[in-house]
Amino acid sequence: MKQILLDVTHRIQERSAATRGAYLRRVDAAIQRPRGSDRMGCANVAHAFAAMPSNDKLRIIAERAPHIGVVTAYNDMLSAHQPYEGFPAIIRDEAHRHGATVQVAGGVPAMCDGVTQGLPGMELSLFSRDNIAMGTAIALTHDVFDAALLLGVCDKIVPGLLIGALHFGHLPCVFVPAGPMGTGLSNSDKAKVREQFAQGLVGREELLAAESAAYHGAGTCTFYGTANSNQMLLEAMGLHVPGAAFVHPHADLREHLTREAVRHVLSILPKGRFTPIGKLVDEKVIVNAMVALLATGGSTNHLIHWVAVARAAGIQIDWSDFSDLSNHVPLLARVYPNGSADVNQFQSAGGPGFVIRELIDSGHMFGDVATVSAGNTLRDYGRLPEREGDRVVWKDLPAASGDDSVVRPATAPFSETGGLKLLTGNLGRSVIKVSAVPASNHIIEAPARVFNAQEELLAAFKAGELERDFVAVVRFQGPRANGMPELHKLTPPLGVLQGKGFKVALVTDGRMSGASGKVPAAIHVSPEVLADGPLGKVRTGDIIRLDAVAGTLNALVDDTTWAAREVESITGDAVEVNAHGLGRELFGGMRRNVRTAEEGAVTWL
Repeated sequence: MKQILLDVTHRIQERSAATRGAYLRRVDAAIQRPRGSDRMGCANVAHAFAAMPSNDKLRIIAERAPHIGVVTAYNDMLSAHQPYEGFPAIIRDEAHRHGATVQVAGGVPAMCDGVTQGLPGMELSLFSRDNIAMGTAIALTHDVFDAALLLGVCDKIVPGLLIGALHFGHLPCVFVPAGPMGTGLSNSDKAKVREQFAQGLVGREELLAAESAAYHGAGTCTFYGTANSNQMLLEAMGLHVPGAAFVHPHADLREHLTREAVRHVLSILPKGRFTPIGKLVDEKVIVNAMVALLATGGSTNHLIHWVAVARAAGIQIDWSDFSDLSNHVPLLARVYPNGSADVNQFQSAGGPGFVIRELIDSGHMFGDVATVSAGNTLRDYGRLPEREGDRVVWKDLPAASGDDSVVRPATAPFSETGGLKLLTGNLGRSVIKVSAVPASNHIIEAPARVFNAQEELLAAFKAGELERDFVAVVRFQGPRANGMPELHKLTPPLGVLQGKGFKVALVTDGRMSGASGKVPAAIHVSPEVLADGPLGKVRTGDIIRLDAVAGTLNALVDDTTWAAREVESITGDAVEVNAHGLGRELFGGMRRNVRTAEEGAVTWL
């Protein structure tokens, strides 16, 4: 086992001793209670099961059969979640085959960041995670369930479901994915058309045709963004049926994996090898998730989300933990935007199973952790599921990668270090996804051009004002200011300028997420400007140095001048813009109470 893994885990355990201990005591107290239908009053029980068939009522109440609650993020707005429409019937049928019963306990909202990107609705996206966590709690607080299945895939949905489930840590839980859409227009070709549109070389008709060819069917988007990073991390945490992440929604194997989720969750009830989620997700499992993210160049959103997930289990992690691991974890996968392959090609080359096997064998990941798998070992996740008749079997992956341009063994990684870097300096703390950025752009030193909204930068680009070396400082984009939206609309124009040979970079207290591209971007700058963060001291013309090699982010302004400067603020109408319209008024309390990005941007502590 690599020493850095042991060292980081040990300091997390020490840091979390009090909060984790208190959490586990609450979990143990909940485990000791009688079953829900035995514990509750008769009127409560009658309400809970009023709509169920009489034979199911008999099973639950008289026979004390296992009762599974399903929390679903189904809607047909999200291509990734559309397949969930038919999952409850499959789950119910499989449960009946094993003498168990099922109720859909509740649904949670699931918004598509692709639909809202660059629009006011995107300002609700990050906060939707905690809304989903609360929705999960509302569903499970009916408190009649022996276990739970959680149906979700996309960006904020999986972290929200996981945070909610961890607040019911006494329940065995299995996450049920739906899989990626088939390969369409390549991600690199799509990006080219976007840049051509930004330059006015193609029109809206050509752009829409390209986008529609890329996003064309049921399943997750095929780039390795936050949604697909979610699936990688859940595999590494042992919360899926092994190998379930990237099987197509319409593949024959998909239904069998969904049925396996029922069998798996029934096997980890108290009468079996009892594995409640609150005990499964311990410090080692959280570190395994962090390692999996780094080894695959996954979404920077998880430097926010998994901090919040860990906190839900009483575990305290921070960006220094990610950074220290990243300095020693090898990069084993290149999937767009870190390479040209999509997730289907990643899966064909070996996928999560290959990566997990390599990380365990090389001592970069804990194999001795509890999982929901039949073998109760993370090594189960280094194998490949296949259908044999009416059952699923797991077979060893080939020793070699199916495509070493996509995934490699730990003995011959793409890089000796992971894909994420912590930046510190007089502008605060931030992160950068270096795995997608050419080495020639890891250091940028140029004058700042300050913007208080992404629309200002887009307008300046269209006006031809940015044809030079510069660092775009886009501020008032943090969670307190406007909910910390992703700023993907800035990628095409900045990419165009970089393509023309200009040295450009982005520095922001907002997000870019898993689709962060080839332009160096120091994101999540904390504290944010609205919390008196030093990014508010930057003035247009200041020289900014972003150094992803040394891990620094500084305004090269003399100390006396810097100390004397006031943090600029926004007032009046500018503040009101982000407070009203499209339901943003309803999230005012979250904006006022949210913690920093490095604290997980949680609103519930």
